[in-house]
Amino acid sequence: MLSTSLIALDSTILATAVPSIVADLGGLTQFPWLFSVYLLAQAVSVPVYAKLADTVGRKPVILVGIALFLVGSILCGFAWDMGSLIVMRALQGLGAGAVLPMTTTIAADIYTVAERAKTQGYIASVWAVSSVVGPTLGGVFSQFASWRWIFFVNIPFCLLAAGMIWRKYDESVERRRHRIDYAGAAVLTVALTLLILAVLEGGQAWAWTSWQSIGSFAVGAVLLVVFGLIERRAAEPILPLEVLTRRLIVATCLIGIGIGAVLVGLTSYVPTFLERSTGATPIVAGLAVAALTIGWPISASQSGRLYMRIGFRPTALIGLVVATLGALSLWITSSTPNVWATAGSCLIVGLGLGLVATPTLIAAQASVPWNERAVVTGTNMFMRSVGSAVGVAIFGAIANAVIATRGGDGSSEAVQAGSTAVFLAVLVSAAVSIAAGLLMPHTKAEDVAHGGPDDAATETSDETSDESSDETTDGIADDDRVPEPSTTTHTA
Repeated sequence: MLSTSLIALDSTILATAVPSIVADLGGLTQFPWLFSVYLLAQAVSVPVYAKLADTVGRKPVILVGIALFLVGSILCGFAWDMGSLIVMRALQGLGAGAVLPMTTTIAADIYTVAERAKTQGYIASVWAVSSVVGPTLGGVFSQFASWRWIFFVNIPFCLLAAGMIWRKYDESVERRRHRIDYAGAAVLTVALTLLILAVLEGGQAWAWTSWQSIGSFAVGAVLLVVFGLIERRAAEPILPLEVLTRRLIVATCLIGIGIGAVLVGLTSYVPTFLERSTGATPIVAGLAVAALTIGWPISASQSGRLYMRIGFRPTALIGLVVATLGALSLWITSSTPNVWATAGSCLIVGLGLGLVATPTLIAAQASVPWNERAVVTGTNMFMRSVGSAVGVAIFGAIANAVIATRGGDGSSEAVQAGSTAVFLAVLVSAAVSIAAGLLMPHTKAEDVAHGGPDDAATETSDETSDESSDETTDGIADDDRVPEPSTTTHTA
């Protein structure tokens, strides 16, 4: 939770300080890159970190991630112009790319399937708290101190998180010689960089029909094909392609894309919608969006009881239907803007997503042995990033088109109409995700809920490895029997 708070707080604290940063450093036209380069570095590094975690263990990867985030935060605090700040934000993003998937993977390693929903709910609650604390701290530092403190504040948290993981989390990984897939890692990173960059900047920094946009998409697509050829021959591929052929993994990845799109649609457009249509203050508008991150951990923490009884697929489908109803409510009520109605709709969406994100991720993690779990987790989170990136591009194009035909962004009615159009697109994204949920195989949680923490459950590394590699007839790997969380041993 401490490690997650580093990323969650950083994701919410910066936006309120942008005016102060621009006033001090200049570079008004460059400031969107503060967000784009961070998201880009985070997204493209996740697959590499995930494979490393399945090779050398989770602990060294998350500690490296925290270290990169710490160094990046310190350098951001000392930035001398907008260009240097953008470069340091990329370093922060590389750290975040290791931290987020590792926290979720470690939770999957040390808790049983029945317990994971509650622990994922705890982790999700960090985002709920950060959605309120982050903007508040950003405003306080900008107004009463210096914007540089929004980065320096990370220092004690990084040291505390790293210290606790170093002392409290023990894992034993079988040391053997590995044939690292350098070529695959390099080609995948470049391909993802070009594709995500094209999506993030298309229609913003350059036109969709420009040579930059077409070239980025074309070269990125070609490199993905080359990557596939490399992985087919690699002894230890950075991203095993056969993992992506499994029905459960494909379905949960598609759901992850939908989750990312819904999230970015609401968090990006609800505040502006409320401020321009109702005259709400930024704080009030922010709290309306925070209702989403409040509902998420509440339902996520309770989802374990549901999927243990009825299975992963029905639980996810219930969550998708609830999220779709919340999106429908938001779209309908947007014609008569009201802060309470908007916040209530966001709360319903959050409650639904909590029943989707946690069970689908846990189902995917439980379907593979230990030495593939980080890759599956990283792939799921990467797909959420893809959904967010694609969502930003599509929703932005929709909003800009509607606003332009209604009188421009100087008109409150035009902004309201553009936001309503985006909410309709969010509704469509949620509804389409239901189809992805129907693709999930029928898997009962009891098939993977073997064993649990008990006094006699201190098993050897080899036994744990043997158990995690045995698959049931439903395609779900037996879950690791779990000793005390601080002394868990696993074998790669």
